[in-house]
Amino acid sequence: MPKAPSNKVNIAVGIPARFASTRFPGKPLADLAGKPMIVHVIERAKQANIGHVFVATDDERIAAVARAADCDVFMSHSEHNSGSERLAEAVQDMNCDIVVNVQGDEPLIDPLAIQAVIQPFITEAKLAMATLAHPLLRDEDLHDPNVVKVVCNAKNHAMYFSRAAIPFPRNPASSTALQHVGLYAYTKDFLLNYKNLGECESGDSEQLEQLRVLHHGHSIAVSIGNFHCLGVDTPEDLKRAEKQLQNSQNKQQS
Repeated sequence: MPKAPSNKVNIAVGIPARFASTRFPGKPLADLAGKPMIVHVIERAKQANIGHVFVATDDERIAAVARAADCDVFMSHSEHNSGSERLAEAVQDMNCDIVVNVQGDEPLIDPLAIQAVIQPFITEAKLAMATLAHPLLRDEDLHDPNVVKVVCNAKNHAMYFSRAAIPFPRNPASSTALQHVGLYAYTKDFLLNYKNLGECESGDSEQLEQLRVLHHGHSIAVSIGNFHCLGVDTPEDLKRAEKQLQNSQNKQQS
C-alpha cells in the first residue's frame, strides 16, 4: 500500500483529452459500460484522493461530459503536441507542486497506481518526473507495438522506452520485460519547461513523448507493481476494457 502523500505537497491530477485521434477518433467519449470512457478515468482519479482533479481539453463536447461528471475543466489551446504540453498550459497559474498526468485512455487505471506514481518524489528530492510499469501480462505483448515496454536501471530509473521487444528475449525464460503504464507525474517547474525540450529522433520514430526527457539527460523514476490498467488505443482495446470491467464487477457481486 503506497504511503499517503505529505500534506505539505500540493498535487494536481490532470486528465488531458482531445477528440481527434488517428486510430480512434472521439475516443474519450466512446461508450464503455454505459458511460463515456473519460468519465471512468475521472472517477478513478478522484478515488485516488491525492489532489485536485481536472480535465484539460480543447473540445467542448469533452468539456461538457467532464462537467456533467462534476469535474473541473480547463479549456486549452488546440495546437499542443502532447498531453504534457496541454497540462503545462493548464497548471501555469495553479497552486501545485506536483502534477499527475492521468491519460484519458486509461479507463481501468487503479487508483492505487495513481497514488504510487508520486511515491518516488518522497524519497528523491531532485527528481523531476516519474511513471509506472508492471510485468507483461501476455507473451504476445512483447512484440505488440501498441504495448510500450520499458527497461530500468538499478535505481529503477528508465533507460529506454520502446514499442519493440526490449530487452530482446534471447533467453525467453529469463525475460524481464516490463509494460509501461501511461501515467506520469512531474514537478510543476519541470512540466512548465517540458515544452522547451528539443525534439529527438528516437521519440519521433517511436512516437513516444517520454523519450524526449531521456534524450535531454533527465531521469524518469519507474514504480513497478501489479497495477491494474488497460490503455485504449483502438476500438478492439475498448472491447477488451469492457470485458475486464464486466469481469471485475461480476467478481465484486459474487
